[in-house]
Amino acid sequence: MVELKGDERLDYLLAENLRIIQSPTVFSFSLDAVLLARFAYLPIQRGNIIDLCTGNGVVPLLVSKRTKGTITGVEIQERLYDMAVRSIEYNHLENQINMIHGDIKDLPGAIGYGKFDALTCNPPYFLTPENSIINENEHFAIARHEILCTLEDVIRVSSQLLHQGGKAAFVHRPGRLMDILSLMRQYRLEPKRLRFVYPREGKEANTILVEGTKDGSRDLKILPPLFVYTKENEYTDEVKEMLFGTNE
Repeated sequence: MVELKGDERLDYLLAENLRIIQSPTVFSFSLDAVLLARFAYLPIQRGNIIDLCTGNGVVPLLVSKRTKGTITGVEIQERLYDMAVRSIEYNHLENQINMIHGDIKDLPGAIGYGKFDALTCNPPYFLTPENSIINENEHFAIARHEILCTLEDVIRVSSQLLHQGGKAAFVHRPGRLMDILSLMRQYRLEPKRLRFVYPREGKEANTILVEGTKDGSRDLKILPPLFVYTKENEYTDEVKEMLFGTNE
């Protein structure tokens, strides 16, 4: 049995037949994490994979079903780190997934440069200008806003952690697309795949998925759009398969 603390609950990751510890007072994972885990390139049989800003460990749990490689999650918030560790133990994945409690900016110096084949990150989306109003809940604020790390920090560190030819996948908001692409190229992560995610047909994109290759050649592919809901306000078949393992 898993130890639950305070207001924690044990939720399902249905498509992967896994469980994850969540809490209403801590930033829970969203569809973005599922999209990222499915979008990212992963070595199938072996390799080293790292997930930055891992939160409660949802992306490492999800990608564990797509690879036999070793997965590392990195989270700065102690409570979320602890939840991730217990979720990993509950699912008996300690031999595949390990967690680091720390600041991503310290990682290259602490664990070394160029050690990973693939990297994923669902970073904070929002800038934090001076005198701006942010969520009073510390966990929500850190997860949503660039308080403890910036987009540039994420992309710089990602490049440092990957070996030449390694791949980095990010999920973000369309409004930051130019920032993301320019920073990726600046830090030698050549953008190779880009996919726009739309709530439904006829609406503007509200999410982007982008992947780059360390020191890759210039050849960006725009993938087909992904629609989350049908006109009947139900999940599309592609999203159903991601969430539930079936499109029935």
